[in-house]
Amino acid sequence: MAGFFERIFAGRWIAGQNIEDALKEAKRLNGLGITAIINYLGEGYHKRDAVEDAVQTYLTLILEIRKRRLRADVSTKITELGDLLDKKLVLENYAKIVNFAAKNKVFVWLDMEEHRFVDDTIKLYMLKVGKGNTGICIQSYLRRSLKDLKRLPANATIRLVKGAYSESRRVAFQSREETTENYVLLMKLMFKRFRRFTIATHDSKMLQKAIELNRAYRRDVTYAMLKGVRNGYLVALAEKGEKTAVYVPFGRVWIPYSYRRLKERSNLKLILRSLFGG
Repeated sequence: MAGFFERIFAGRWIAGQNIEDALKEAKRLNGLGITAIINYLGEGYHKRDAVEDAVQTYLTLILEIRKRRLRADVSTKITELGDLLDKKLVLENYAKIVNFAAKNKVFVWLDMEEHRFVDDTIKLYMLKVGKGNTGICIQSYLRRSLKDLKRLPANATIRLVKGAYSESRRVAFQSREETTENYVLLMKLMFKRFRRFTIATHDSKMLQKAIELNRAYRRDVTYAMLKGVRNGYLVALAEKGEKTAVYVPFGRVWIPYSYRRLKERSNLKLILRSLFGG
């Protein structure tokens, strides 16, 4: 079964196993007018060598992005950088990546994980928000996200997504309708409070609503999707002059990411349809 899923995901939703695969995909997307958001797959690390590998991979990735003059961001997670091992370690690793990226003019995103890591993620992000090359992910399926959004300073850069982790009813909305309703609420607040952010969704109605809102607010907005899912729509937006991005994961630890995406009820039809179209 794993081999079946690997053949499916490797070709369409995951760039490949190594840095070169991700860089080639970034170059291809750039040719279509789209920015790449590159993520080295892996999370929940309890071993220091896995954390060290992740940090070194991001440093190499950043250097290659600059050398090849690619339009590409990088995106990591706190449990990939050592949060489960040592709070001081994750701070050191995040600072190392952000500072190196700033010198090379590369943007760094902090992806959000389960609700139990939200506070640590926000705290870490707040330490480097002033660098100007950092952003944070906010998930509309979490009930707390409105308060979290209000906590962030006006100079924060946010990528708004629906979220893909399995959470209890106590902390997360369970239906697609509730999650979408909260997404709209958060999106409207972002247009009012923030200058630069990314609307990450495969819902064309939601994207059109964001475009209409931006006619009134004139913010620095990017429209983003996952690699391999409705990317043709992004190409059309890019051709109209809109800023667009595709989330490009790569690496050997592809199974947790893949199964999480398959379990997303709101995107399952789109994901399956993407096997035959894109």
